[in-house]
Amino acid sequence: MYKVCMVSLGCPKNQVDAEMMLSLLEKGGLTICGEEAEADAIIINTCAFIESAKAEAIENILEAAQYKKSGKCKALIVTGCLAERYKDDVTLEIPEVDVCVGLGSNGKIAEIVKNAIEGKRENSYGEKTDLNLSGERILGGYPFSAYIKIADGCDNVCTYCAIPKIRGRFRSRTIEDCVDEARKLAGRGVKELIVTAQDTTAYGIDIYGKYMLPELLRQLCKIEGLRWIRTLYTYPEKITDELLETLASEEKLVKYLDIPLQHVNGEILKRMNRKGDRESISALIAKIRAKIPDITLRTTFITGFPGETDDQFTELARFVKETRFDRLGCFTYSAEEDTAAAEFPDQIDEQVKNDRMENIMETQMTIAAQLNAAKAGKITEVLIEGWDDYIKCYFGRTPADAPEIDGKIFFMSTKRLKIGDFVKVKINDCIDYDLLGELYE
Repeated sequence: MYKVCMVSLGCPKNQVDAEMMLSLLEKGGLTICGEEAEADAIIINTCAFIESAKAEAIENILEAAQYKKSGKCKALIVTGCLAERYKDDVTLEIPEVDVCVGLGSNGKIAEIVKNAIEGKRENSYGEKTDLNLSGERILGGYPFSAYIKIADGCDNVCTYCAIPKIRGRFRSRTIEDCVDEARKLAGRGVKELIVTAQDTTAYGIDIYGKYMLPELLRQLCKIEGLRWIRTLYTYPEKITDELLETLASEEKLVKYLDIPLQHVNGEILKRMNRKGDRESISALIAKIRAKIPDITLRTTFITGFPGETDDQFTELARFVKETRFDRLGCFTYSAEEDTAAAEFPDQIDEQVKNDRMENIMETQMTIAAQLNAAKAGKITEVLIEGWDDYIKCYFGRTPADAPEIDGKIFFMSTKRLKIGDFVKVKINDCIDYDLLGELYE
């Protein structure tokens, strides 16, 4: 029986695709293994959102290629966004790759892998709409926490973003389909469900003619076994009063909102093909905090977008300092081929982009340290993720922390605790973005 090892890169949406492919591989009679050196085939499930993601993908591909010399590997296969975006160029430019598989051919992955191992190698690209949005999965992370992808593709057409070209038009799953999968995940022991899509707030518009995220969340909250439900990628102009009321009233919905703003200057946002300006965004933040006083707000910004002046950057920097987001990521603009912004004439120097990004992140580190220090003495619920043998304490996440992108809380306990359980922890201190505490009994 052939063994297959998969390395999945990129966002949670890509992770869900990987988990579905793992299930198909197992159903197809292949054995999933965790060691590249033991695998007959290695799959690199790639991201290609920005230049750094492409570089990471290529690095992983070249590292995996070494196992064709030192391990058992007979076939190196590339899937995901890099494969979809560049198609046959991948095998032409990286001859170590044996087969390239587009998103629309994920459903045939078991057959493709078997053929590749046996020497029958042919790139495969189905229609983007052939990518299944539902199906069985082999969860790749903690067994008590899982993502649910409620839609794929995007219709926003931001001028800096290649996702619509890679993933296609926005298409939602039905409420029934999402709820059915969530119920099955809960039945397998999942306690935290993380709702994701390219734009979760657009959910349902293509099927039902209106935004249906609030209704979906209400239905998910009825599922027995789920304790925390978290939503990522909510677009500011689609955050409705109904969504905020649902978030405020449903106990299982953690008071956490991820809003990728990208900028606040009205002219820059217009050039990005985004809506709003500093005034409207500030009003939205104020409304959210008024309706849900204990909300944790996460956002992302881009520095060095073509044409960004010193004054426009200063406006962004001042907004960050004044608004005091709980969580914030900042990225330098990446000129992606086949996007409108890459053709804009007024590109910004790389050093300027980096200096501006570092300015924002230095401000945010100070803000995060102050906000975390203010939590000392408070009691919080924590989902236990593991035991740190080096510092001899447990670690986990609070409702204010999404997996992988946010911080953790490290805490002492004289009791033996179970990974995946929820406990109360008293916060004592903080180090950078992480909290320190002790079990509250």
